[in-house]
Amino acid sequence: MSVEGKQDRELQIAHVLFMDIVGYSKLPINRQSELLHRLNQIVRGTEQFRRAEAANKLLRLPTGDGMALAFFTSPDAPVRCAIEISQVVGQALPPAGGKGQAGTLALQLRMGINSGPVDAVPDVNDRSNVAGAGINTAQRVMDCGDAGHILLAKRVADDLGQYENWQPYLHDLGTVEVKHGVRVELVNFYDGEVGNPELPEKVKRAREEQSALDRRASRITSRKRALIIGSLLVLATFVIIGLAIVTYKSTRRSAATTTKTLASLPEKSIAVLPFENMSAEKDDAFFADGIQDDVLATLGKIKDLKVIGRASVMIYRGAAIAGKLREVGQALQVSHVLEGSVRRSASRVVVNVELIDTRNDKQVWSQRYDRTLTDTLSLQGELAVEIARELRATLTPQEKERVEAKPTSNAAAYEAYLRGRAFGSGVTPDRLRAEGAVRSYQEAVKLDPDFALAWAYLSCAQSSFYWNGLDPTPERLAAGKNALDHAVALAPDLPETHLALGYYRYYGKRDFTGALAEFQQAEQGLPNNVDIVYAIGLIQRRLAHWDEATAAMRRVVELDPRNIDAYATLAGNYMALRRFADALEVINNLLAFDPTNTGALGFKAYALVAMGNLDALDAVIANPGANAAIRGDVALLRRRYTEAAEILTKGLSEKSAEDKRALLLMLGLAQQHAGNVTAARAAYQELAQEYQRELEKTGLDSPQAADMHAGLGHAYAGLGDAASAIREGQKAMAIDPTSSDPFEGPPQEEAMAEIYAMLGDADHAISILHRLIKIPSFTAIFPTMLRINYIWDSIRNDPRFQELVAEKKP
Repeated sequence: MSVEGKQDRELQIAHVLFMDIVGYSKLPINRQSELLHRLNQIVRGTEQFRRAEAANKLLRLPTGDGMALAFFTSPDAPVRCAIEISQVVGQALPPAGGKGQAGTLALQLRMGINSGPVDAVPDVNDRSNVAGAGINTAQRVMDCGDAGHILLAKRVADDLGQYENWQPYLHDLGTVEVKHGVRVELVNFYDGEVGNPELPEKVKRAREEQSALDRRASRITSRKRALIIGSLLVLATFVIIGLAIVTYKSTRRSAATTTKTLASLPEKSIAVLPFENMSAEKDDAFFADGIQDDVLATLGKIKDLKVIGRASVMIYRGAAIAGKLREVGQALQVSHVLEGSVRRSASRVVVNVELIDTRNDKQVWSQRYDRTLTDTLSLQGELAVEIARELRATLTPQEKERVEAKPTSNAAAYEAYLRGRAFGSGVTPDRLRAEGAVRSYQEAVKLDPDFALAWAYLSCAQSSFYWNGLDPTPERLAAGKNALDHAVALAPDLPETHLALGYYRYYGKRDFTGALAEFQQAEQGLPNNVDIVYAIGLIQRRLAHWDEATAAMRRVVELDPRNIDAYATLAGNYMALRRFADALEVINNLLAFDPTNTGALGFKAYALVAMGNLDALDAVIANPGANAAIRGDVALLRRRYTEAAEILTKGLSEKSAEDKRALLLMLGLAQQHAGNVTAARAAYQELAQEYQRELEKTGLDSPQAADMHAGLGHAYAGLGDAASAIREGQKAMAIDPTSSDPFEGPPQEEAMAEIYAMLGDADHAISILHRLIKIPSFTAIFPTMLRINYIWDSIRNDPRFQELVAEKKP
């Protein structure tokens, strides 16, 4: 049939959450209506639903016993929505009789999530609807689950798995055949709060069937093998002789190269890979991850070992390492890996561990520990001593004492602590992980008020919560101080207590010198702790010790070669030192294993501009990871103002509040340069409102206050309100003066210079630029960038500015 008369329809990528009510068809009609009404209320109340609907980026599809939500925002939107729904519903397995409180029927859901193409179609009522593989696969994924399950298509899990905060939730289920012979790869999404860790019945049946087929195939194969082998041996004799002659020389050269590479791996080096959870109790996944992290942390106390950090090992889970241990060793630059599994049943815990040499893929040592839960409290110390012995690492008496020390005698408190460790130390800007860590450590110290280690990590988590803007209130900082006081009172010499003291002085009091002393004290007892070395590097920048900061970040990259933040910080240090080629090399190394990382692409564009290589920007903005801010900024640098305005306007409909502020400033500048005065003013007014709301929410004492005032100054400058703009810029400089913070101070001075330039005040702007161009700083104040940056256009023709941009880099 001819297709000439058909209207072309544009496929879109939707991120789909499909859900239904388990047991719906067996319920009376009135009960069905009751549950559907409750489900609709819950879904409509979620933040993700409201946000996507407000942006007109959501389609709702009723399905009789549930619904499908097609998000056209970000890939994690359906996952976050599922978490919100689960938390409200309380996705635990239903109580006896299927009733909730006061006789209300329990709402049991199962959910499936997929990202894929959809096609806009009208339904029978001529309303907007969608169809296509994105929807169909989401339903097939959901159909594999039971009550409480949140199942993901593998492609969704792979995207989430690139980010450390999602990794503890992801549990591979393998491939399952569904309707019409279609096979889907599934991942179970759960933690201690949401989801269902039980193996879905459909998956369990599929595994049993496959096992039976494998046994049958094995029997058939064994009968055939005897007939085949005889024939193959005759042929193989001739083939091997010929191949040996042909390949001898090339093999010899290849083997020599491989041997040299493997020999370069440090002998006393190890990566503790994620332990496999062999049971299906709700908290066991966290228990296994917590045991693994505790073993990693304990090994990190031995100075004679090189122990790889958590961020780099967590990606090597399950099928990701099957038959690839040599590759893992090369990627992490270690000669050994520790694999393990944890099986928990009632009060007993079985831990199997295996130490493997990555250079030859051979087992070096293995052990099975069958303990009561109470006896596992000393397990990490025993493991560390055994592994150190196998790697011939030297333990000092002090290290041996620290390694073998039992953190608590309370098994339940230790279990809560392990759950906190599974979330990481709690020093994270990710709210879900931060909340999980705080909650777990609070439970641990409630169960054992003398648990000094848990108090120390609770303080770290609370201080981080404050610093990262998740809750920048005096009450949150006081909570960090309270936990710290307990740790100091119980164990003042504990390395982790010094770590907590360092974070409190750094994050809470901005006492950089005092914080550095505490971190350095902590490092003596925890020489492989990536968090400590990273914190030392950050502090050294704030003391203008750029060489020491850079050396620390190099050490972090060595210990944690997949730590994205470490690469970005190291690149930032090189940029501050105007070593742009070194910065570009670091960023390219990051992009080699995370090719669409948005932050790295922004850094790369910055470095390329600094080196004068503007032509290379085309490849950067063509990368799928390049967001509207990067593409819009490049368009502005090229003076393509209309194009920039279009990119930024589109980006504003998709971005979070923080990104929104950056986009609004660039949009105002783009419209202003294009001569669109009304549109520019609207952008600046919205920007001012954003910053005013944020300042009201965070308060004057929050760590983000200086940036908020500087941003508000930009908005007022765009609106032509010179007095208000200058006042806000000066407030920012007063909060973060360069004299007390050589890292954050210069960017506030740069913002002040930009404000003056936007107001056409060349005298004051150039005075600041003269000072900044002479010092190392994480600013864009160097000749190459000054020559091209659009924000200086209003003062560009001033002879003093021309003289400035002609100067050589310091």
